[in-house]
Amino acid sequence: MSPQTKVRPVPNCSIARAVDIVGDRWAFLIVREAHFGSTRFAEFRQVLGIAPNILTSRLSALVEGGILEKRDYRDEGERVRSSYHLTEAGEDLKLVLAALQQWGDVHVPRADGPTVLRRDTHNGGLVSVGFVDEEGSEVPEDEVVFEPIPGGPSDRSTWR
Repeated sequence: MSPQTKVRPVPNCSIARAVDIVGDRWAFLIVREAHFGSTRFAEFRQVLGIAPNILTSRLSALVEGGILEKRDYRDEGERVRSSYHLTEAGEDLKLVLAALQQWGDVHVPRADGPTVLRRDTHNGGLVSVGFVDEEGSEVPEDEVVFEPIPGGPSDRSTWR
């Protein structure tokens, strides 16, 4: 490593650590498409209209971050290629995507309404994202606070 190269410390804050992996538009849209079933480079590229070099970079970062896993496949008569599949961590981003979608539907809505509805697979009813307590009961947003852990770093400027 050269003297000019700075190693960025791992953030103390879990939000900052998560944003380091999925913190740009393309990463979220790739994960969204993976939740819709896309696994192949060409599928992501076609739906997203993303430049190949950017897609390659974001897929690599999502694999390195443990969001996607890479698997080799070969279509008959073709060379070996990679497909990309959600890991458990990637599957767990469904809630985050739903929360972002819900926020966008409320605060930056399309004139024609939402493009996706969140439905319960058991009864077909619409669902929303919210806070629930340990017993599974909904908690109103205005009754939820973010509370630093006692004994943790109290200077939030060190959390980045």
